[in-house]
Amino acid sequence: MEFNTQLLYDHDQVLLALMIFVIMLGMGSSLTMDDFKAVFRKPRGVFIGFISQFGLMPLIAFTVATVFQLHPAFAISLILIGCLPGGTTSNMFTYFSRGSVALSISMTTASTVLAIFMMPILLKLYTIGFTNQITAAMQAAGSDAEFVIPTKNIITSLIMVLVPVGIGMFIKSKWPDWAKTAEDTAGFMGIIVVLYLVGTAFVRHAGLLVQTPVEVYVAAVSVGLIGFLFGYYFSRLLGVPPIFQRAVSLETGIQNGPLAFAVILLSFVDPVQSQMIWLAILYSTFIVISSSVITLWYRKIGAYDYDIYRNTVIHNRLFGDNYVTHYPPGFLPKRVLKDPSQGNSPSQRRV
Repeated sequence: MEFNTQLLYDHDQVLLALMIFVIMLGMGSSLTMDDFKAVFRKPRGVFIGFISQFGLMPLIAFTVATVFQLHPAFAISLILIGCLPGGTTSNMFTYFSRGSVALSISMTTASTVLAIFMMPILLKLYTIGFTNQITAAMQAAGSDAEFVIPTKNIITSLIMVLVPVGIGMFIKSKWPDWAKTAEDTAGFMGIIVVLYLVGTAFVRHAGLLVQTPVEVYVAAVSVGLIGFLFGYYFSRLLGVPPIFQRAVSLETGIQNGPLAFAVILLSFVDPVQSQMIWLAILYSTFIVISSSVITLWYRKIGAYDYDIYRNTVIHNRLFGDNYVTHYPPGFLPKRVLKDPSQGNSPSQRRV
């Protein structure tokens, strides 16, 4: 699939840049230095998140792109999305799913900073075959140019988008009420970004929706769904409580879409840029839908274990770690009783 027209015009890019600034400002407004300290106080959960974010997701994106034999530009965009950190959207969905918001925020915080180092390495590792394909196509067309991943531009763009995060944290420390407003605005703005991009693309290039191959749609949807699945069962296998399983799952599957737009716009040029942006738009559109469905399911199955977890934590604070919370026969669902994450220590057992 080749783009014959420019997907975004200059004024679109200016508006998009402003939207991304507001979103990242809002993300910063939800963070404090305590969130960074929490990363070091409880590194296990963040380590699991790190493996999920930078181990599972890039591999999942690469596998999906390879299986569906995506056009190289689409493949690179999908892998870039797989290498991205989480965003405030995952924190919001974690809250509604009765997951651990503290863990979600810690994972978002850690992955956003680590992305500066991890993304260039992972992109170089997973995209080399696709960049070679683009180079071969360019040379076949008579060009002597070689297509390479603009690593320096990507690092620069990541650092640039962290600036409004720092401003948001400063606002949070000085004016908490304004920070709350910025945080709420960011969540709303994220939806506006997706609607704007989809809407303008549909009005100007309605044919794109029809021309886009089915495998591109499937890839855009499946990378998030597979991320949810792997994040959930990976954390379950490692024996963390159910509320943390849901947080890791959502943090793994939901990538920072607006950050993808920023990296692509600041690092790549047309015609590759438009193709990459289009894949990012599709991912951002479908991830909101799939996240909503997954969250409703998690909220339903988490109704008991969330209350049980919180109740046990309170009991252990009051009576010590060796206190075992007793429940009436038949009160606990079998799913909770058999969950390996319940652990073997007295404070983890549910009897």
